[in-house]
Amino acid sequence: MRRFFDIIFSALALIVFSPLLIFIAILLRFTGEGEVFYIQQRVGKDGKMIGLIKFVTMVKDSPNMAMGTVTVKDDPRVLPIGKYLRKSKVNELPQLWNVFTGDMSVIGPRPQTERCFNAFSEDAQTAIKQVKPGLSGIGSIVFRDEEAILDNPDIDRLKYYDEVIAPYKGELEKWFIHH
Repeated sequence: MRRFFDIIFSALALIVFSPLLIFIAILLRFTGEGEVFYIQQRVGKDGKMIGLIKFVTMVKDSPNMAMGTVTVKDDPRVLPIGKYLRKSKVNELPQLWNVFTGDMSVIGPRPQTERCFNAFSEDAQTAIKQVKPGLSGIGSIVFRDEEAILDNPDIDRLKYYDEVIAPYKGELEKWFIHH
C-alpha cells in the first residue's frame, strides 16, 4: 500500500510541478555553470547506494572543497540562484523521480552521503538500512535549519556535525523507524 501511495503521490506531484520544474531547468541551464541536475550518491535501503537527484545549487566539484558534503550558512560554493532554490527547498523537487522509480519513499529517513551516514551510531545505521529513505523524515524536520546551526566560526564545523548533529539525527531516525 505504501508503494502504491508513493507512485500516485510522486506522479501527481511531478505533473503538478512540471511547469515549475521546466522553468527552473531552463533558468539553471542558462545561469551559473550551465548544469541542471546534480546526482549525489547516498546510502539507501539495505546500504545500497542510490543516485539522489537535485537541481544544481552549488559550483561544480563543491564536495571536494571546504566543508565537503556539509553546507553552512552563506556557503561561498552556493550559486546565486541556488541560494533561493535551497531556501525554498525547491532544489529537492527532482527527488520525486527517485520516489516514482522506487529508490525512495515519501516519508522515511533522509538518505545521507556515506561520510555523514558513517557518523551515525551502528544501531541507527542498522535501523535506517531496513527502510527506504524518504523525501522527509524526523531528522530533516528537526534539523531543517542545519546550515544556521553550523554558522559558528568558533567551532570546528565538521567535528561538530560528526560528533553532535549526526549522532542525534541518527537517533531521531532510529526512534521514528521503531515507533
